[in-house]
Amino acid sequence: MNTDDNQCQVYCNPKNCFTRLNPDTRDKMNRTGEGNQTSMPQEFILLGLSSHPEVRLALFVAFLALYLVTLLGNLLTVLLVVSDPLLHTPMYFFLSNLSLLEVGYTSSVLPQMLAHLLAEHRDISLARCMAQMYLFLAFGITECFLLTVMSYDRYVAICLPLHYPLLMAKKGCMAMVGTSWAGAFLVSAVNTVSTFQLSFCGHQEIDHFLCEMPAMVSLACARKGQAQIVMYVSCVFTLVCPLSLIVLSYARILGTVLNIPSTAGRHKAFSTCSSHLVVVSLFFGTVISMYLRPRSSSSVGQLKTSSVFYITVTPVLNPIIYSLRNKEVICALRKMMGKDVGALPEQ
Repeated sequence: MNTDDNQCQVYCNPKNCFTRLNPDTRDKMNRTGEGNQTSMPQEFILLGLSSHPEVRLALFVAFLALYLVTLLGNLLTVLLVVSDPLLHTPMYFFLSNLSLLEVGYTSSVLPQMLAHLLAEHRDISLARCMAQMYLFLAFGITECFLLTVMSYDRYVAICLPLHYPLLMAKKGCMAMVGTSWAGAFLVSAVNTVSTFQLSFCGHQEIDHFLCEMPAMVSLACARKGQAQIVMYVSCVFTLVCPLSLIVLSYARILGTVLNIPSTAGRHKAFSTCSSHLVVVSLFFGTVISMYLRPRSSSSVGQLKTSSVFYITVTPVLNPIIYSLRNKEVICALRKMMGKDVGALPEQ
């Protein structure tokens, strides 16, 4: 129902009622900072991808299928690496960690997203919203760091093969992976705290399907400058710097490969890097388009599309990209299925 001054509406669900500001009133409050004294909303409303029941049902079926395939592919990759001694190498250790974090990455978003696609009321509590943002950012940043570590592994293997056993020893690999996870969860905590210290002035509608940092900062009505600075500094540290190191690693790899005299040797060297390059391109391309694109040039639809791609499409493609192009993984899978694979073919 509308209030007498026509500035807001009341939106109710079975548990609670919310104030929904009209667009003109919201814009005015964003400009003037009115309502800064309003307490932090205890629940938010996720508008989702569509308001049409038929479209939401189709999206539910599609995303459920993608989620199940993601879980199956990535958990199978972890199981193969753990169970097959031939895969107990640094490259597959990193790959199993990548698959494990993909499971956590998608699970921080998709179960709730699937539930909201079937629900009439798509509210989320403040605590759940904070937890989702924290885990989503943590897993995403870990992937940035881990892909950088994997590029270093390929650099050492191709450019410094004689030093590989020393530089990529078990303790060193565990230290790099542990630092990636710990550093990512720390950066995520800083971003989450800075976001939820903002003033929302009663604004509760998040025009997204998850509590993502850019959407939350856009929802704030005042004091968002500090959160934006934290977000962009974090993007430089977690996106631009890792991507620069990856590009530098592959520039050195390219120089080394081009000096290999035999065509077969060059082909083998390139084949060990191609899967990782495809994953890096997919992940960093979509994430950078989401977090570093100027807000004025990004429509809400474009931001949601980018989010859908790197949350659902990239995780389901990773095990396919690595497995279908990797003879060792295929052989490990055939052995697990009880088939005689004979001698292990060269990668």
